[in-house]
Amino acid sequence: MSKFSPEYIVVEGPIGVGKTTLAKRLAETLGTDLLLEAAAENPFLLRFYEDPRSSALPTQLHFLFQRVKQIEVLKQTDMFKPAMVADFLIQKDSLFAKVTLNEDELDLYYQVYDRLTLEVPAPDLVIYLQASPDELMRRVYERGMSFEKNIKEDYLQSVSDAYINFFYNYDQSPLLIVNTADFNIAEGDESYKFLLNYIQDLRPGRHYFNPQSI
Repeated sequence: MSKFSPEYIVVEGPIGVGKTTLAKRLAETLGTDLLLEAAAENPFLLRFYEDPRSSALPTQLHFLFQRVKQIEVLKQTDMFKPAMVADFLIQKDSLFAKVTLNEDELDLYYQVYDRLTLEVPAPDLVIYLQASPDELMRRVYERGMSFEKNIKEDYLQSVSDAYINFFYNYDQSPLLIVNTADFNIAEGDESYKFLLNYIQDLRPGRHYFNPQSI
Protein backbone atom coordinates (compact mmCIF):
# COMPACT_ATOMS: atom_id res chain seq x y z
CA MET A 1 0.00 0.00 0.00
CA SER A 2 1.42 3.40 -1.02
CA LYS A 3 2.33 6.06 1.51
CA PHE A 4 -0.08 8.94 2.14
CA SER A 5 1.39 12.10 0.57
CA PRO A 6 -0.86 15.08 1.33
CA GLU A 7 -0.30 18.06 -0.95
CA TYR A 8 -2.50 20.54 0.91
CA ILE A 9 -2.06 20.46 4.69
CA VAL A 10 -3.82 22.78 7.13
CA VAL A 11 -2.64 23.18 10.72
CA GLU A 12 -5.36 24.50 13.04
CA GLY A 13 -6.00 25.13 16.71
CA PRO A 14 -6.70 27.86 19.28
CA ILE A 15 -4.56 30.93 19.97
CA GLY A 16 -1.13 30.06 21.35
CA VAL A 17 -1.24 26.35 20.54
CA GLY A 18 1.62 26.57 18.02
CA LYS A 19 -0.13 26.13 14.68
CA THR A 20 1.97 28.72 12.85
CA THR A 21 5.20 27.27 14.24
CA LEU A 22 4.25 23.77 13.10
CA ALA A 23 3.02 25.02 9.71
CA LYS A 24 6.35 26.77 9.09
CA ARG A 25 8.31 23.71 10.14
CA LEU A 26 6.27 21.37 7.96
CA ALA A 27 6.59 23.66 4.95
CA GLU A 28 10.35 23.84 5.41
CA THR A 29 10.70 20.08 5.84
CA LEU A 30 8.42 19.20 2.95
CA GLY A 31 9.69 21.97 0.65
CA THR A 32 6.20 23.40 0.10
CA ASP A 33 4.64 26.83 -0.23
CA LEU A 34 3.41 28.38 3.02
CA LEU A 35 0.18 30.33 3.58
CA LEU A 36 -0.09 32.13 6.94
CA GLU A 37 -2.85 33.97 8.71
CA ALA A 38 -1.71 37.56 9.26
CA ALA A 39 -3.23 38.35 12.66
CA ALA A 40 -0.83 41.21 13.37
CA GLU A 41 -2.13 43.04 10.27
CA ASN A 42 -5.65 43.27 11.70
CA PRO A 43 -5.93 46.89 12.95
CA PHE A 44 -8.89 46.03 15.20
CA LEU A 45 -7.30 43.13 17.07
CA LEU A 46 -5.60 45.08 19.85
CA ARG A 47 -8.81 47.00 20.49
CA PHE A 48 -10.73 43.72 20.54
CA TYR A 49 -8.56 42.25 23.27
CA GLU A 50 -8.90 45.49 25.25
CA ASP A 51 -12.68 45.78 24.78
CA PRO A 52 -14.16 42.71 23.04
CA ARG A 53 -17.74 43.96 23.03
CA SER A 54 -17.09 47.15 21.02
CA SER A 55 -14.63 45.75 18.47
CA ALA A 56 -15.77 42.17 17.85
CA LEU A 57 -17.59 42.74 14.56
CA PRO A 58 -14.93 44.78 12.69
CA THR A 59 -12.24 42.41 13.97
CA GLN A 60 -14.14 39.39 12.66
CA LEU A 61 -15.01 40.96 9.32
CA HIS A 62 -11.41 42.05 8.75
CA PHE A 63 -10.22 38.47 9.25
CA LEU A 64 -12.95 37.21 6.91
CA PHE A 65 -12.00 39.66 4.13
CA GLN A 66 -8.33 38.86 4.67
CA ARG A 67 -8.84 35.10 4.37
CA VAL A 68 -11.09 35.37 1.33
CA LYS A 69 -8.56 37.66 -0.37
CA GLN A 70 -5.80 35.11 0.23
CA ILE A 71 -7.94 32.35 -1.24
CA GLU A 72 -8.82 34.54 -4.25
CA VAL A 73 -5.15 35.26 -4.97
CA LEU A 74 -4.30 31.58 -4.71
CA LYS A 75 -7.06 30.54 -7.08
CA GLN A 76 -6.21 33.25 -9.61
CA THR A 77 -2.55 32.27 -9.70
CA ASP A 78 -3.35 28.56 -9.63
CA MET A 79 -1.15 28.07 -6.60
CA PHE A 80 -3.23 25.29 -5.11
CA LYS A 81 -1.66 22.82 -7.51
CA PRO A 82 1.77 22.76 -5.84
CA ALA A 83 2.09 21.32 -2.37
CA MET A 84 1.14 23.78 0.35
CA VAL A 85 0.90 24.14 4.12
CA ALA A 86 -1.45 26.70 5.71
CA ASP A 87 -2.14 27.71 9.30
CA PHE A 88 -5.84 28.43 8.88
CA LEU A 89 -8.96 26.71 7.58
CA ILE A 90 -11.39 29.12 5.91
CA GLN A 91 -14.35 26.96 6.93
CA LYS A 92 -13.66 27.57 10.62
CA ASP A 93 -13.94 31.37 10.30
CA SER A 94 -17.41 31.38 11.84
CA LEU A 95 -16.04 29.62 14.93
CA PHE A 96 -14.74 32.90 16.34
CA ALA A 97 -17.84 34.78 15.20
CA LYS A 98 -20.04 32.52 17.31
CA VAL A 99 -17.83 33.16 20.35
CA THR A 100 -17.54 36.93 20.05
CA LEU A 101 -20.62 38.35 18.27
CA ASN A 102 -24.10 39.05 19.57
CA GLU A 103 -27.15 37.74 17.71
CA ASP A 104 -27.63 40.73 15.40
CA GLU A 105 -23.92 40.95 14.59
CA LEU A 106 -23.77 37.23 13.90
CA ASP A 107 -26.68 37.51 11.49
CA LEU A 108 -24.89 40.32 9.62
CA TYR A 109 -21.65 38.34 9.63
CA TYR A 110 -23.37 35.32 8.04
CA GLN A 111 -24.89 37.51 5.34
CA VAL A 112 -21.42 38.76 4.44
CA TYR A 113 -19.85 35.31 4.79
CA ASP A 114 -22.41 33.70 2.47
CA ARG A 115 -21.64 36.28 -0.23
CA LEU A 116 -17.85 36.21 0.07
CA THR A 117 -16.82 32.67 0.84
CA LEU A 118 -15.28 30.95 -2.16
CA GLU A 119 -15.31 27.33 -3.13
CA VAL A 120 -11.91 26.18 -1.93
CA PRO A 121 -10.27 22.78 -2.21
CA ALA A 122 -10.66 20.58 0.83
CA PRO A 123 -7.29 19.94 2.49
CA ASP A 124 -5.70 16.53 2.02
CA LEU A 125 -5.05 16.65 5.77
CA VAL A 126 -6.07 18.88 8.69
CA ILE A 127 -3.86 18.78 11.78
CA TYR A 128 -5.76 20.05 14.82
CA LEU A 129 -3.53 20.99 17.75
CA GLN A 130 -4.94 20.88 21.28
CA ALA A 131 -3.79 22.29 24.62
CA SER A 132 -5.48 23.21 27.89
CA PRO A 133 -6.52 26.88 28.36
CA ASP A 134 -3.95 27.41 31.12
CA GLU A 135 -1.22 26.03 28.85
CA LEU A 136 -2.42 28.27 26.02
CA MET A 137 -2.29 31.24 28.40
CA ARG A 138 1.27 30.37 29.38
CA ARG A 139 2.38 30.14 25.75
CA VAL A 140 0.68 33.40 24.80
CA TYR A 141 2.41 35.11 27.72
CA GLU A 142 5.81 33.65 26.80
CA ARG A 143 5.73 34.72 23.17
CA GLY A 144 4.95 38.27 24.28
CA MET A 145 3.10 39.67 21.26
CA SER A 146 1.90 43.17 22.10
CA PHE A 147 -1.56 42.79 20.59
CA GLU A 148 -2.18 39.67 22.72
CA LYS A 149 -1.24 41.16 26.10
CA ASN A 150 -4.88 41.62 27.17
CA ILE A 151 -6.11 38.12 26.30
CA LYS A 152 -8.07 36.57 29.16
CA GLU A 153 -8.08 32.89 30.06
CA ASP A 154 -11.88 32.70 29.98
CA TYR A 155 -11.72 33.84 26.34
CA LEU A 156 -9.19 31.10 25.57
CA GLN A 157 -11.51 28.62 27.29
CA SER A 158 -14.39 29.72 25.06
CA VAL A 159 -12.25 29.49 21.93
CA SER A 160 -10.92 26.06 22.93
CA ASP A 161 -14.45 24.77 23.50
CA ALA A 162 -15.52 26.17 20.13
CA TYR A 163 -12.65 24.35 18.40
CA ILE A 164 -13.59 21.09 20.12
CA ASN A 165 -17.20 21.43 18.95
CA PHE A 166 -16.14 22.39 15.42
CA PHE A 167 -13.80 19.46 14.91
CA TYR A 168 -16.13 17.02 16.63
CA ASN A 169 -18.35 17.36 13.55
CA TYR A 170 -15.63 17.94 10.94
CA ASP A 171 -15.48 15.30 8.21
CA GLN A 172 -14.42 17.15 5.05
CA SER A 173 -10.81 15.93 5.19
CA PRO A 174 -8.68 13.41 7.04
CA LEU A 175 -8.21 14.83 10.54
CA LEU A 176 -5.23 14.34 12.84
CA ILE A 177 -5.81 15.53 16.43
CA VAL A 178 -2.53 16.25 18.23
CA ASN A 179 -2.10 16.56 21.99
CA THR A 180 0.57 19.26 22.35
CA ALA A 181 0.98 19.04 26.13
CA ASP A 182 4.29 17.18 25.71
CA PHE A 183 5.03 18.18 22.12
CA ASN A 184 7.73 20.83 21.68
CA ILE A 185 6.67 21.94 18.22
CA ALA A 186 9.56 24.34 17.75
CA GLU A 187 12.43 22.16 18.91
CA GLY A 188 11.20 18.66 19.71
CA ASP A 189 12.96 16.71 16.98
CA GLU A 190 12.00 13.23 18.22
CA SER A 191 8.28 13.99 18.45
CA TYR A 192 8.37 15.98 15.22
CA LYS A 193 10.01 13.16 13.24
CA PHE A 194 7.52 10.72 14.70
CA LEU A 195 4.72 13.03 13.60
CA LEU A 196 6.06 13.13 10.03
CA ASN A 197 6.20 9.34 9.90
CA TYR A 198 2.73 9.14 11.41
CA ILE A 199 1.34 11.45 8.72
CA GLN A 200 2.77 9.27 5.95
CA ASP A 201 0.93 6.23 7.32
CA LEU A 202 -2.44 7.95 7.72
CA ARG A 203 -5.58 6.75 6.03
CA PRO A 204 -8.88 8.60 5.56
CA GLY A 205 -10.76 9.32 8.76
CA ARG A 206 -10.01 10.67 12.22
CA HIS A 207 -6.71 9.98 13.96
CA TYR A 208 -4.98 10.90 17.23
CA PHE A 209 -1.32 11.67 17.90
CA ASN A 210 -0.13 11.70 21.51
CA PRO A 211 3.62 12.31 21.78
CA GLN A 212 3.51 11.34 25.48
CA SER A 213 2.96 7.75 24.40
CA ILE A 214 6.11 7.66 22.20
